[in-house]
Amino acid sequence: MKWKGRRVLVTGAGGFIGSHLVDELLARGADVTAFVHYNARNDWGMLEGRYTLETENLSVISGDVTDSLFVKKAVAGKEYVFHLAALIGIPYSYVAPESYINTNIKGTLNIMQACLDEGVRRVVHTSTSEVYGTAQYTPIDEAHPLQGQSPYSASKIGADKIAESFFCSFALPVTTIRPFNTFGPRQSTRAVIPTIITQALTSNTVKLGSLTPIRDLTFVRDTAHGFIKLAESKKTLGTTVNTGSGRGVTIGELADIIIRQVNPDAKIICEEQRVRPEKSEVMELICDNRKAKELAGWKPEYTLEEGLSLTVEWMKEHIAAYKPGLYTV
Repeated sequence: MKWKGRRVLVTGAGGFIGSHLVDELLARGADVTAFVHYNARNDWGMLEGRYTLETENLSVISGDVTDSLFVKKAVAGKEYVFHLAALIGIPYSYVAPESYINTNIKGTLNIMQACLDEGVRRVVHTSTSEVYGTAQYTPIDEAHPLQGQSPYSASKIGADKIAESFFCSFALPVTTIRPFNTFGPRQSTRAVIPTIITQALTSNTVKLGSLTPIRDLTFVRDTAHGFIKLAESKKTLGTTVNTGSGRGVTIGELADIIIRQVNPDAKIICEEQRVRPEKSEVMELICDNRKAKELAGWKPEYTLEEGLSLTVEWMKEHIAAYKPGLYTV
């Protein structure tokens, strides 16, 4: 499929994955509208400093997905909609759960309704591997039971079911992508890899929570390619598709890999405030990505080590944008 001239809306475009998806779509010649969260500074998030008002084929709009009227205007005239706007921090969902219901569930409802009303050709809705909870078996395929082990994951389960209902009830051409843990340049320290890298670059102490959970980590460029591959495939209509590497690594092992590369003198300290509640912690996430390969021809191109090397180099150049050592919820 050729993306040149296609009218595309990306919600959550100012976020980590969303900004990389905007990069990929612009590189393919799409006419992109980047929907970023409104703020009084008119800050474009991760698009700030990368693009300007003069950037060809890019329009940036600021709003809120919980505002149905604004969402309808944003969707009008679009052929493809990639819905990434969401509140994503798990620790913050413990202290502000209502915000997650409003943004993740109501926001998704507004997007789906607007896409239906406007006759959008294809919608890709973003899920998360967190909806699976602690694995009952690995690797985790799309048939694995869903478990709301945090307010965040519960809100994403609700959002996924809203998307599913619009396909089943109204034949909305929607696909749900379920990325496992994504990492790479521009990611905030709400995620574990930037947390480790920024501390190791600036200190001989790396403070973490539990070291035993297992995660499947995908480089962000691979995840962005997954969004595009799923949008291009007719076989993925009405389905949920995992994207992940299929390789699991404990947080402790991950920290060791990064520390050896960045600062071999650094020591790991487990800090109580960073440990999630026992029943909320997801202990093991390893992706079964066969469906993505079979239906969309997607597979990761970057190894964990290759992605980490690129991420470390980027963070070395942008360390001033971070607050190393501060526990960000």
